[in-house]
Amino acid sequence: MIDKTVADAAAAVADIHDGATVMIGGFGTAGMPDALIDALIEQGARELTIINNNAGNGDSGLAALIRHKRVRRMVCSFPRQSDSQHFDTAYKAGEIELELVPQGNLAARIHAAGSGLGAIFTPTGFGTQLAEGKETREIDGRHYVLELPLHADFALIKADRGDRWGNLVYRKTARNFGPLMAMAARCAIVQVREVVALGELDPEAVVTPGIFVQRVVAVDSAQALDRSAA
Repeated sequence: MIDKTVADAAAAVADIHDGATVMIGGFGTAGMPDALIDALIEQGARELTIINNNAGNGDSGLAALIRHKRVRRMVCSFPRQSDSQHFDTAYKAGEIELELVPQGNLAARIHAAGSGLGAIFTPTGFGTQLAEGKETREIDGRHYVLELPLHADFALIKADRGDRWGNLVYRKTARNFGPLMAMAARCAIVQVREVVALGELDPEAVVTPGIFVQRVVAVDSAQALDRSAA
C-alpha cells in the first residue's frame, strides 16, 4: 500500500543533511511552509543552499532559518524588502552568499530541472552583469543567455490538501513555485492543511501528481499560527 504520510514535521525533515540544497516554496509568506522550516531549524542542518523567491520576511519562516545561521547560500530573485533584516545583516557580514536570478529565469530554471532539460536559452539578463561569464547566442536575430537548471536535494512545499499518494491541490496564489519545485527535487516534502481519503480530490483539480511527492504531513492551521506568533 502506498502511503506517503508521515507523523509530523520533525519526522518529515529528519534526514535533511548539512550542505543540502533545499528549495522552499512561497512568494513572500504566501505558500511558505512555516511548519517544515521550523522543524528544520530544530533539526539543526547547517551550511544549506536555499532556493526561494525571496530571502525571508520578518522574523519567522525562512528569515528565522537565516537568523539561526543555517544558510550558507541563497539563490533568489528578490533578496531585499523592508523586513529582510536578517538576510541584510548576514550578507553585509559576509556570512551568506547570494546568487541573484530574475524571477522568470528562476521559475524557468527550476522547470528545466524538473523536465530533464540540460539547459535553457533566455533573453532575460543579456547585456547585464547577470550574463557575465555565461554563454550567449543569437537566435533569429535575438540575443539569449544560456542558463543551467536548478536542482535540489529536497523541496519544502505548502499545499492545501493532499492524499496518502501525494496528490496535491493548492489554495489560490499559495500555489506559486510549489509544483515546479516538487518536480525539481529528489525529495519533495509537503505540508498540507488536511490529508483526505483517496478519491476525495477531483483528478481535474490535482495540480501536483503524487509521482513528484515523497512525503506528506498534515499541519494543524491553529498550531501553525501559534508558532508564527511566537
